[in-house]
Amino acid sequence: MRITFLLTQSLESPSGLGRYWPLAKELQRLGHSVTILALHHDLPSLKERRLSLEGVHIGYTGQMHVRKSGNDKRYFGPAQLLAVVLRATLGLLWAALRVPTDVYHVAKPHPMNGVAGIIASRLRRKPLFLDCDDYEAASNRFSSEWQRRIVAFFEDHLPRFVSGITVNTLATARRIGRLGYPADRVVVVPNGVDRERFARVDLEKIEQLRQDLDLVARKIVLYLGSVSFINHPIHLLVAALPQVVNMCPDTVALFVGGGEDLGALEAQAQELGIEQHVRFMGRVSPADVPLYYCLADISVDPVYDDSIAAARSPLKIVESLACGVPVVTGAVGEREELLQYGRLGLVTEAGCPDCLGRKIVQLLQDDR
Repeated sequence: MRITFLLTQSLESPSGLGRYWPLAKELQRLGHSVTILALHHDLPSLKERRLSLEGVHIGYTGQMHVRKSGNDKRYFGPAQLLAVVLRATLGLLWAALRVPTDVYHVAKPHPMNGVAGIIASRLRRKPLFLDCDDYEAASNRFSSEWQRRIVAFFEDHLPRFVSGITVNTLATARRIGRLGYPADRVVVVPNGVDRERFARVDLEKIEQLRQDLDLVARKIVLYLGSVSFINHPIHLLVAALPQVVNMCPDTVALFVGGGEDLGALEAQAQELGIEQHVRFMGRVSPADVPLYYCLADISVDPVYDDSIAAARSPLKIVESLACGVPVVTGAVGEREELLQYGRLGLVTEAGCPDCLGRKIVQLLQDDR
């Protein structure tokens, strides 16, 4: 079968690299022909817009709705955003109409790939499928209410135009069901990992990184992901660190990832007087992500008990487990089941820094 994915992000973005790329690779390995048509987070800097990786055809057709460069994330103004969205939609549509395919699979129910997918599937009379791995009307930061309403409209109404839906959590499957979509046309496909990506880790690079960051003979607690409080309440982890450092003085918390709240996180660490026990790395190359997991003693997925966390199957958990690194997270959604399956890690009360700190200390001390 010839399968075309329509993405509104690049393969360097979390879902692009962590969810859709492994799915595309596995489908290719099973004998299907896979094409990914995507938007890029920094299109002007992109040197090659069409390429083939491990048999998967990739085409970047436009700019994402935000522009990311280094640790900076730039949100477009209303008029500029409208122009970006229009060009991106037309770029995805034009590419979708030209690529040979048997089915289209919209990766996230966004306006740009949603409109392109509906029109292309109707004009070419090809089935259209949808993947929902989040509920972004609640979890994303919007500069205005009308933007949030548009995203919510597509997340709630695009399912009626598709032949089937894949989701990554039971919570999302239930939300789709409440919209009136038939349960027998919804398939749960949890997040996994690209096994080759996490198997090829250079031990010498890990040790060099340990020395460069002055982490020799230190216990390392890792947070790896977006630094955006509306998506990930990382401040819960920083609030837990004084307790951790008091019990395990040789601990250093390593924060890997960029985002709009990086400055606030650094300020919080200074206010708590723990700046000697933290390292802020900013956004790193996707190729280096496995190094940081393998460098750590434990990783942390701080969450609140809310619909945002329940709708997520965190990539940071499955990636950490793939590297054999235990995880501490909140008892929300399917996290406890996921850690029981992997027999690695602990869950605690969500939204409680003291509870989070106690579990981190427990794992660090158990490892001695």
